[in-house]
Formats: sequence, C-alpha cells, structure tokens
Amino acid sequence: MRIPAQSVCTAIRDDIVSGVLEPGSRLTEEQLAGRYGVSRVPVREALRTLESEGFVVSRRHAGAHVAEPTEQEAADLLDVRALLEPLGAARAAQRRTEAHLKVLRGLVRLGQERARRGQGEDLRPLGGWFHETLAQASGSPALAALLTQLRHKIAWMYVVEQPERPAEAWAEHGAIVDAVARGDAERARALTAMHAEHSLPLHRLKRPARGRVRVSQHVVNTASVRN
Repeated sequence: MRIPAQSVCTAIRDDIVSGVLEPGSRLTEEQLAGRYGVSRVPVREALRTLESEGFVVSRRHAGAHVAEPTEQEAADLLDVRALLEPLGAARAAQRRTEAHLKVLRGLVRLGQERARRGQGEDLRPLGGWFHETLAQASGSPALAALLTQLRHKIAWMYVVEQPERPAEAWAEHGAIVDAVARGDAERARALTAMHAEHSLPLHRLKRPARGRVRVSQHVVNTASVRN
C-alpha cells in the first residue's frame, strides 16, 4: 500500500496549523514517517509541497524546518484576503449554481439560529464552511485554492475571537448571499469587503512557546488508498 503524498501533506499541514509542530521545529523525513506511519517517499513529496506553500523552509546544512513567519508576513495575509475574498464573491454572483445557493442559504440559516441560541463555538466551523462554499461558487479553481491556502495560513498565525454580536456577523453573511443570488457582483464585492474589515479586530497573533513539539493526534486518512 502506498500512502498518497497529498494525505501526508494534509496531515503535516494540519499539525503545523494547530501548533503540534511549532514554528522553527526541525522536520526530518525519518521523524515524520514514524509520526504518521508512512514511508519516507510521500513525506519527501509532502515537504516539497509545504515549502512551496510557505509552511516549511529548507535551510542549508540544516534540513527542513517549520517556517517562522514575521508579524509583517502575517499582516500581509489579511491584506491579501481583503482583496481576494471580495473578488471571489463578485465572481460567485456571476457564476454560482443553484446548488451553491442552497448550501450557502442553509449555512446562513444554521448560523443565525445558533447565534440566537448563543452557541458561539458552533459558529466557527460554520463560518469556515460558508467562506469555503462562497469561494467554490466563484467558478475559479485557482482562486478557490488561493483562498483555501490563505485560510490555512491565517488559522496558523492567528487566534480569531468570536464577535461580540455574532448575529450581526451572520446577517452580513445573509446579505452577501442575497447579492450573490441576485447576480449583483458589485454589491457582493462591497459587502464581502465590509465583512472582512469588520473581522480584522478579532484577529490576535499567536505566540507559540518555542522548543516544544506536542504529540500529534492526527492519523493519515488511508480510507481511499488502494493496494
């Protein structure tokens, strides 16, 4: 059985984003192969992919390490997101399908209901699914991939607090979906830009404790692997 490098890449990325593998930690093929129960070949491929994404850096005579982004690099990510998410919403207004609209409206209903009930922790994954679906509705795989990578990196570098008035945040989501449904690209763009601006004060840079690597609970998904 050969474990795909994509599955190994996802496992390593998830452990970097969650802080199991901390910034500056050394990454050896042998160590990672043992951690995830795979051979060194998919680990090697995964590290190359993660280096191209900016999660891993290779140092001369020192091997691969988890990247150590600066505060400026972290701030740049939010600026880039503020440009790309409105573009994605505008494209979604022009290219969305009825299936996309159904999912988006369903997520907004769930979000509004849980916001009314004060189920704040349940809102975080819903918000992620909302923005993931909105990106997919853009009809641009390249743009959707960029936005997914941005979300991973922002989750890696920032703690995102819940808004004081989550119902208002979900009302903004609902307004974005209404504009997308009407095909109003400029309004969808403007509402998404405003929503991104409102979320900026909720982002707090993570301050990881150096020199410690926590035990990973991540298991590589082999369900789709064939002999």
